[in-house]
Amino acid sequence: MEKIVVNGGVPLCGSVEISGSKNAALPIIYACVLVQDKCIIENVPNIIDIQRSFEILRGMGARIRTVDKTTVEIDCSNVVCGSSDYSLVRRLRGSYYLLGAELGRFGKAKVAYPGGCDFGVRPIDQHIKGFEALGATVTTDGGYVEMTTEGGKLNPANIYFDMSTVGATLNVMIASVMTDGLTVIENAAREPHIVDCANFLNSCGANISGAGSDVIKIKGVKSLHGCAYSIIPDMIEAGSFMVAAAATGGSVRVNNIIPKHLESIVAKLEEAGVTVEEFDDAISVSVNGPLKNTKVKTLPYPGFPTDMHPQMCALLCMAEGSSVINESIYDNRFRYVEELKRMGANIKVEGRIVTIEGGTPLSAAPLIAVDLRGGIAVLIAALTCKGKSEISEINLIERGYDDIVGKLRGLGADIKKIIVPDPLMLKRAN
Repeated sequence: MEKIVVNGGVPLCGSVEISGSKNAALPIIYACVLVQDKCIIENVPNIIDIQRSFEILRGMGARIRTVDKTTVEIDCSNVVCGSSDYSLVRRLRGSYYLLGAELGRFGKAKVAYPGGCDFGVRPIDQHIKGFEALGATVTTDGGYVEMTTEGGKLNPANIYFDMSTVGATLNVMIASVMTDGLTVIENAAREPHIVDCANFLNSCGANISGAGSDVIKIKGVKSLHGCAYSIIPDMIEAGSFMVAAAATGGSVRVNNIIPKHLESIVAKLEEAGVTVEEFDDAISVSVNGPLKNTKVKTLPYPGFPTDMHPQMCALLCMAEGSSVINESIYDNRFRYVEELKRMGANIKVEGRIVTIEGGTPLSAAPLIAVDLRGGIAVLIAALTCKGKSEISEINLIERGYDDIVGKLRGLGADIKKIIVPDPLMLKRAN
């Protein structure tokens, strides 16, 4: 069992390079199933979710070759439909993009129901609505989602989502790339990783327009070809380092980013009294005075991202006065709060509203990463307080952060990863 050990109270200073976007890399990697050719994907983050995705595709017959540290060659020419490993797929939320990819290429699909972090009920009903509109018959039985089509072909369709949904927008876009006709997605999500996936597919010969707006049009093509494509930087990783710099009272330049993607995060940091300076592909964050309380409401892009909610909560524990975060996306994104309370945080949760009474220094404590973003939030909190904190279940953090310990150490943090004996295994051995 691995843990992260932090001796906090040291301001983060220096510069950090941001890796490729996890949320863009996952749909792009699964969209390679549509392509019976080699795709070179650059700026791939080295994180657990990506490695699991490669393992899933290899098990289906894909050839995946590492070109260098951040570049892979993916050849899905010989992928077998419906052959993905049940146990791997159910551990990964982003594996549901395999549904759209199989359906788009083979006219059928069979994939285990996806897993991932537990934020309460996260149905795939909008995905199914889109697939059915394209002509698929969908059944869910025995832990699988299975789809068939008449004659093995999808039909173009006009699809209106009941809500803004990133996953369903991507999945239906992937599935409809090779239909015979025009598919229109209305009330589409607008996140940057949707634009990135559309750009990748267009680089392979697809005809997609409108990605980044609420109406996406996909004119079907007969086939796709291989390409070389570089994934956009990870806006949530960038935001996490910006918050970590502010929470510790440091000064950090965050490199390899697209500043426009971070506008909502920058706005809230500035409201909290953080100094932010923008460059062409970098942002500098520093703190020159006390942090201020503020109000945050998570919203679909371009609003404040739900994936930055826990980190912002950790920061606002440092701010004087009462701050409020309204979580409008997920019902149950507050499990991390109990970990912050272990450190002395004064936080109250009522429904989807979290109220933070800040200004009291936190104390080091044994901590648990309860999910990906909650894990990085408690890590940020541990960086702010003097003394030793040990964080367990760090595999949840490493699902989405490439070399988080090394990058923080490069900014001056006293942090290391250790291996500790599993008590259960020791008991069995004895």
